[in-house]
Parts: sequence; C-alpha cells; structure tokens
Amino acid sequence: MSDHYLVKEGHCLAVFNSTHRVLKAEGLLKGLAFDILLIPAPRSLQADCGLALRFNVELLKAVQTLLKNHDLLPAYISCLQDGQYTTCEECPDDNH
Repeated sequence: MSDHYLVKEGHCLAVFNSTHRVLKAEGLLKGLAFDILLIPAPRSLQADCGLALRFNVELLKAVQTLLKNHDLLPAYISCLQDGQYTTCEECPDDNH
C-alpha cells in the first residue's frame, strides 16, 4: 500500500517526536473544530512516535499559530506536492 493512501495533494502533516504531544495537539485542534485527522506517519517521513496530524494546507498558518501559542509545535510540518513530501516548516525546539 502506498504511503499516500491517507494523504492527498494539498494535505499537510504535522510530525511530532512524542506521542503525548501529538495527542495533546490533536485534542486542542479538534476542540476548536479544526478539520484534522490523526494518522500513522507515512514511512517516507521520519517520525519517532509514528503518528502525524493531517490537515488541509489552507489551515497551515492557523495550525502553526495555535500550536505555537500552546507550546505544542511539531518537529516539522510537511506537505504533499506533486507526489513528494516537502518540509513546509521546521520547528527547532527540544520539546517535540
């Protein structure tokens, strides 16, 4: 099965290095009615916890702002473009 089965063009993935942080971020965003989905991180992305939050690219700035304001930045955010994952945002912080 392809790495892209849950991710389509125009989707972004917030990749975390901690299961606790990704679950906390999921609760925050879903609590604010953001259209996100917790998914297994595709094999082509390096994710220590094996999970990622998927959302549409139109939500990128709002997701980044909320996660930053709640000290829940992911390790990085990748977007699927032309069949390839590209890093949209790296979040250098030791708390991922």
